[in-house]
Amino acid sequence: MEFDHSKYKILLVDDEPDIIEFIQYNLKKEGYQVFSAMNGRDAITLAEKHIPDLILLDVMLPEMDGIETCEEIRSIEGLQQTTIAFLTARTEDYSQIAGFEAGGDDYITKPIKPKVLLSRIKALLKRSQVKVYEEDNVSVNHDITIDRERFLVLKQGEEIILPKKEFELLNLLISRPGKVFTREEIFQTVWGDNVIVGDRTIDVHIRKLREKIGEDLIQTVKGVGYKMIK
Repeated sequence: MEFDHSKYKILLVDDEPDIIEFIQYNLKKEGYQVFSAMNGRDAITLAEKHIPDLILLDVMLPEMDGIETCEEIRSIEGLQQTTIAFLTARTEDYSQIAGFEAGGDDYITKPIKPKVLLSRIKALLKRSQVKVYEEDNVSVNHDITIDRERFLVLKQGEEIILPKKEFELLNLLISRPGKVFTREEIFQTVWGDNVIVGDRTIDVHIRKLREKIGEDLIQTVKGVGYKMIK
């Protein structure tokens, strides 16, 4: 199926007008719907209004930085499925772990060539369209229920809000309780071959999941990967 750029909405957040103009020009030329903001507060307002498919979010923003902005966006109903990619300069000494803990999905390093940027964006949007890992829309394991169709997670009947990647990770593990998913399988299924993430990314997401659904439901198989207990 041909990739239809025009159906995707992208929110670009950066405090440098030249960067916004450059990226926005290249995105619009491809046919994307593009909105832009120069600070975190405006970004949150636009995100709530337009519900973008992808947010390109600069880390170093005035007043409210990219991490804080990401955390607030992830707390808004309807934006849990939005893909968030942080924009960072090569000279910035910044931990990717904090970004992933805030709910980020990927990092894109500035400066970046237009063709490479467009390729990364296309890969991220394609990954965002992967819905489920099995046919059934609902899985139940112990006191955890995951409803893929409604992007909903319940623990003992109470809703748990999960960022997109945590939801996809839980979705994968709960689809086959007892199966050990290797780190390679998890990377490929949840992040995809075209997304570059650090070695500790999975560990961070597993830790955050355990905090929300229970420490004992996800087991570490040392040197191999993780599994959901039966």
